[in-house]
Amino acid sequence: MALVCDVADPQSVALMFERVGDVDILVNNAGIAESATVVNTTDELWHRHLAINLSGTFYCTRAALPAMLKKGWGRIINIASIAGKTGAPYIAAYSASKHGVLGLTKSIALEVATTGITVNAICPGYVDTDMVSRGVERITSRTGRTAEEALDTLKKMSPQNRLVTVEEVAAVALLLASDEGRGITGQGINVDGGTVPF
Repeated sequence: MALVCDVADPQSVALMFERVGDVDILVNNAGIAESATVVNTTDELWHRHLAINLSGTFYCTRAALPAMLKKGWGRIINIASIAGKTGAPYIAAYSASKHGVLGLTKSIALEVATTGITVNAICPGYVDTDMVSRGVERITSRTGRTAEEALDTLKKMSPQNRLVTVEEVAAVALLLASDEGRGITGQGINVDGGTVPF
């Protein structure tokens, strides 16, 4: 079932969950990433990141939890970022929102630890997605570098000198969603080729 939902709007989230019904596994994957210096970060850019990346994760989790608690089983997987562990220049709003996702993940995991529900975050580095392609375009337009040079810069941020694949991120999500992953909760698991050592 494919539904349109504005995760930044609690009423839109509530309507989506009314239509979907009970959820056993929730992956909070909606997100945005825009860049600007702090001085050039507008109120709108700041609030947009917090609304979609952090509040959207909260609203969807809050909507899914009652059915999971009633059932005594559930998996919540939040897609965060290594920027939520380290920060980086030009992405203060994005990084702050993802730091918030990690704090939310840890708090909810502890709150539901004895209920059969696990709550974790996956912290990817640069992944070969449309979001990274748009980032390459921004680098190219702002620096005059070629797309190949811009992409190479992103690849070199990883000790493996490559982008992570969506399949690698999905493999971690599958583990966290499984019964075999029941001992993992409250974690922010990096999938970043060794970029961030913690």
